[in-house]
Amino acid sequence: MSDEEKISAEQVKALRDATGAGMMDAKRALQEARGDAEKATELLRQRGLASAKKRAGRSANEGVVESYIHFNRRVGVLVEVNCETDFVANTEEFRTLARDVALHVASAKPRWVTRDEVPQEILDAERRVYEGQAREEGKPENVVERMVGGKIESFFKETVLVDQPFVKDSGKTIGELAEEASGKLGEKVAIRRFALFQLGEELE
Repeated sequence: MSDEEKISAEQVKALRDATGAGMMDAKRALQEARGDAEKATELLRQRGLASAKKRAGRSANEGVVESYIHFNRRVGVLVEVNCETDFVANTEEFRTLARDVALHVASAKPRWVTRDEVPQEILDAERRVYEGQAREEGKPENVVERMVGGKIESFFKETVLVDQPFVKDSGKTIGELAEEASGKLGEKVAIRRFALFQLGEELE
């Protein structure tokens, strides 16, 4: 079994909560430290990646509104991506991030930016469907909950922007893409909102 396979999502989350580092940075540090959280924390501090937590509470009131129009002129996107200063908002790296997010939205068609935006009634309805499917297959109750949890996670990855695999690099999510930009730019970076327009379809 590889080191990557040994690192659990719970370990990564715990290290992120403790250090404020990005998801991919935390995972790499844990892999290098062979699962030792203390050593992984030290690695992150050495690399200056354990300071992201300080950025989390900052206000991100600058930024850009970026657009993307598909070549057939039938799909268009507007996205607002925020940062802390006008200086960073005008950098090529930040504008590239905003363009990439707009392109991704046009391709992947998310419905919400974060999980917190998903209405509870929609989650409850999805859960009922998944529970019904599992019971139809005759699964025992202890297995039903695990199956439902897995399908809810898949639902988030399909419909929530920051959880979706980036269309230009499926090895990272849009949330991780923003975290990487935050680490490189030294400021809080946040995807605030988006609007997806498809010719002939009503906006939600």
